[in-house]
Amino acid sequence: MFYFKVKSKSKKSSARIAELKTNHGLIQTPFFMPIATVGAVKTLSVQDLKMLGAQIILSNTYHLLLRPGMSLMKKAGGLRQFMNWPGPILTDSGGFQVYSLSKIRRVTDRAVTFQSHIDGKEHVLTPAKALQIQATIGSDIAMLLDECVGYPAKREEVEMAVERTTLWAQESLKHKSIKAKELGTDEANHRADEASRSELRYRGQKNKKSKKQFITISYNELREGERSEPSQLFFAINQGGVYKDLRLKSARDLVKLNYDGYAIGGLAVGEPWPKALKVLDWVIPELPANKPRYLMGVGYPEQIVEAVKRGVDMFDCVIPTREARHGKLYMWKIGRSDTARHGRAVLAYEFYTSFNILNACFTKDFSPINEFSKIPELRNYTKAYLHHLFKIKEPLAQRLATFNNLEFYLQLMARIREEIRQGFI
Repeated sequence: MFYFKVKSKSKKSSARIAELKTNHGLIQTPFFMPIATVGAVKTLSVQDLKMLGAQIILSNTYHLLLRPGMSLMKKAGGLRQFMNWPGPILTDSGGFQVYSLSKIRRVTDRAVTFQSHIDGKEHVLTPAKALQIQATIGSDIAMLLDECVGYPAKREEVEMAVERTTLWAQESLKHKSIKAKELGTDEANHRADEASRSELRYRGQKNKKSKKQFITISYNELREGERSEPSQLFFAINQGGVYKDLRLKSARDLVKLNYDGYAIGGLAVGEPWPKALKVLDWVIPELPANKPRYLMGVGYPEQIVEAVKRGVDMFDCVIPTREARHGKLYMWKIGRSDTARHGRAVLAYEFYTSFNILNACFTKDFSPINEFSKIPELRNYTKAYLHHLFKIKEPLAQRLATFNNLEFYLQLMARIREEIRQGFI
């Protein structure tokens, strides 16, 4: 059974430690989710993730819909059985990938129509289908379909995205009674399409542009037994770009729907970091203190620390894994990697360094890749050897670098939790 319980609050900031109970495990916050977009963290196995101490992974609706497809996913018994990962899984709705990957797309109030970036085949994604797919995948946390816009964007474009995201969140309330066992069938897809074409029940304040009224039905009106997946959690996504009034409107409208958690989306799309911090300062006070807060797609280590100070609980980002595959490594500065060290604030200072192992200076550097790592290969192989592996494009190079960076990010979250307990953050 789901619960979210705040265990410790900072006296210096809005940082907090909490427990998030999911259907497949208890997670300590703040936490970072390694990206397993298509059902695997690139170059690493499930056993590797366990060894690194990953509490939860993130996978993606858009990519899994295209490959391997929901018919096979259903036969496999869901993603957890398919990849043999025993822990919690969060799935993104696919909205961001439609925005970023699909060159041909059409967005209406009812659906997103897009062409696959793989084979050009046309797909239709509705709020109902996004939840259906995630139920088939069997994730513990399912994100609602949202419309993401880039930066910079015209106010009118952002305003429309906010309106649609709220509309889709309201529409999603109607579709949680569609059972996972029906997913992947023609009947279920037909039901989803028909439901998405139906008119919403409207009541409340009118939107002057669309002449629509927004519903105020609460998520609590849905019985626990009607959820798509037993104890599957549903998170709504705040949008609004860098416009304060739109961010506040989005947050307030979504909070009325009383979902299990709330994400702040539409960042990490090119906006300057100071503007992103302003968005956090606007939005987080509007979100319930008794619900998880998720900052999507962020970020660099120092950005995560700043977001935690503002009350964010959950993070994901491609930085540690993507940059690893291009030779960039993240390391603790000497003497600052021990997460059990007492009486010292580490994160208040420049606590890490990063460098590209492809640089010529590492050609004859015979020091360990990472002498403080718990991964034997990182302690025993040299930087010169890793430099050589990248130069000859040996896949082992990407694996070692990914090990290093994910270990750093997961240690960072452990260090953050420790410094909250010690009163340093």
